[in-house]
Amino acid sequence: MRLVHKYGGSSVATPEQIVAIAEYVAQLAKEGCQMVVVASAMGKTTNRLIELAKSMGPKKNKREMDALLSTGEIQTVSLLAMAIENQGVPAVSMTGFQSGFITNDVHSKAFIKDIDAERVEKELVSGKVVVMAGFQGITESGDITTLGRGGSDTTAVAIAAKLKCDCEIYTDVESVCTVDPRVYPNAKKIHKITYDEMMEMAASGAGVLETRCVELAKKYGVRLYLGKTLEKDKTKGTYVMENTNFFESMPVTGMSIKHNTSIVSFRHLEQTADSSAKIFKIISDNNINLDMINQNMFDGKIAFSFSCSDEQAEELAQYLTTHKAEENIVLDIRSGLTKITLTGVGMATHTGVAASAFSLLSQNGIPYYQITTSEISITFTIDRENSDKTVNLLADYFNL
Repeated sequence: MRLVHKYGGSSVATPEQIVAIAEYVAQLAKEGCQMVVVASAMGKTTNRLIELAKSMGPKKNKREMDALLSTGEIQTVSLLAMAIENQGVPAVSMTGFQSGFITNDVHSKAFIKDIDAERVEKELVSGKVVVMAGFQGITESGDITTLGRGGSDTTAVAIAAKLKCDCEIYTDVESVCTVDPRVYPNAKKIHKITYDEMMEMAASGAGVLETRCVELAKKYGVRLYLGKTLEKDKTKGTYVMENTNFFESMPVTGMSIKHNTSIVSFRHLEQTADSSAKIFKIISDNNINLDMINQNMFDGKIAFSFSCSDEQAEELAQYLTTHKAEENIVLDIRSGLTKITLTGVGMATHTGVAASAFSLLSQNGIPYYQITTSEISITFTIDRENSDKTVNLLADYFNL
């Protein structure tokens, strides 16, 4: 049997925690399981490395930042491999390059192009636990890259897909919850959830798993488990899979909250075939992850809008001020909003979810703005000051 474990930064923050994980992993290896362990940087190591970079001056070359940030994971996996060997089990630490992760050359947000797992296979067959640095890879020309936010989760699912085995992600929470329990303390634990629901929730702000890793799990059929570090009772965690085998799904499975959201609007565009293409080119050039896209026509002019993070909206505004060719574009940005997403496969067969949600907000005097829907989700933006009230109202109403 083969198995991939992934441990986040809070799980490996101290030497004592690393030793405790090593004891658990070593026991599984002694029982005959071929183990790959993916680890993040210890605790706040990445933040400290970023602060060190800032102390060098205002310019931060992305290639050099990737080289610097990758050292955090290398530190963790070296220590963890030593700790496992001290439990009487052979282990080997491996960087992203040594693990065979080949990426494109987009520094700080690289995508995996291929994985040459030959060495990983060889080490597993030889009886060693492979302790792999998450979050990193290497370009075909030999430059170190990092995979962006949630990159270690992506690393773990990707190698599990290559090895055709399950992936277990361990963190400081017991399970995925219907709502962020810090906002809604009565939130329920979700023990089974579909890939599609988890992707929607992750993309909309649920912080326990990143969208990319769930997308990979679905694409390659990797059964994904999320649980609390060193908790052996698997009934307490969450399984992410193709079919949850529920006879009838509730209309809403969960609610995601994403603060610091902006609505970006381009106005007075000419009604030509090139207008939207031009906007999408600007968005692509700035690597903006946009959502909630709308296009309308008024008096022969096009209004185009979308949502993104406040940070990306600010970068876009700076870009347009320095590109004179775009000076005829009128840009409006409304920042500091909160995006709320209701998700559930049950929405495909239950009617009236949107009507109930927006009636509830209207009755309580909460204005809402841009709205988008899919077969399994409803997303809208509200003012930040109304977010806690909105979350509690909707969570109570939909029994989350």
